[in-house]
Amino acid sequence: MALPYHWQLRFARWKQIFGNMFGGSGEKRPQLCPACGALVGIHSNRCHECGTSLRFSLAAWSKGLSEFFGGHAPVTVVVLIVNVLMFGVSMLRSIHSGGSLGLFGGMSGIELYRLGENLPFHSGLWAWWRLILGTFLHGGLLHIGFNMMVLMDIAPVVEELFGSARFLFLYVACGIGGSLCSTILGSHPSVGASGAILGLIGLLLAVTTRRSGASMQAMRSRLISWVVTIFAFGFLFPGIDNWGHFGGLATGFLLGRVFADRQPAPGPERTRAYLLGWLAGAVVIAAFVFMFLQLNNPLPE
Repeated sequence: MALPYHWQLRFARWKQIFGNMFGGSGEKRPQLCPACGALVGIHSNRCHECGTSLRFSLAAWSKGLSEFFGGHAPVTVVVLIVNVLMFGVSMLRSIHSGGSLGLFGGMSGIELYRLGENLPFHSGLWAWWRLILGTFLHGGLLHIGFNMMVLMDIAPVVEELFGSARFLFLYVACGIGGSLCSTILGSHPSVGASGAILGLIGLLLAVTTRRSGASMQAMRSRLISWVVTIFAFGFLFPGIDNWGHFGGLATGFLLGRVFADRQPAPGPERTRAYLLGWLAGAVVIAAFVFMFLQLNNPLPE
């Protein structure tokens, strides 16, 4: 039985992408250097302008992964998938432990602790990888639903503005900034992507302060109304991590003042962007590794 046409196209694209990423043989055609943008020959394995390998380099792998996930915001798609997968794992482990998931909560505190919720520094149980893992965990259906809705509204704009590699670094940095503020100043465990999402809002606020025009003013007003609403909810309802929100917002705004609000230029700037992106990805993977290593350790008293 033949596959539907759109799946045939998808598999053909994946085959081409993986062939390009790892030196497979396929249809040869002219291509652009992923580092400097120069046009290179059909049989070239290295760019004649900047010397970047077209098969085994951060630039080539970054381009391949971006094409694999498709669209204009591949990193946003990956962040969404990881959040949903971690929510599913948390839910299944909580139900197995006797919990019952509800609209407003229901996740087992023990399972959230094992999976990497962020903890106050004074608890004595803090670990660096919790700064990252906590941003991929959520306490209930309403929690993840609201966060993912805002993520998909804002993150593609930020990713297209700064480029996918820079966006990954900025997202992880904003999440760490929010978690760190919560760890130092907060008094209870916290989970959720809202610190990183507030960081994206902070980035866009910084961009709108550098640009003029009616559209920038309208965007700035919308962003400020979101910030006010989020912090109002934080003060009205107990258990919401306002320190994490503030830390993410402040981190994003500061990074938005440092980074140029455009795609990285071909050449050394794009290479630095790829390095930052892969560094952020490596830190996230290391955090998951540390979580798995302690997943079944005895619980502290």
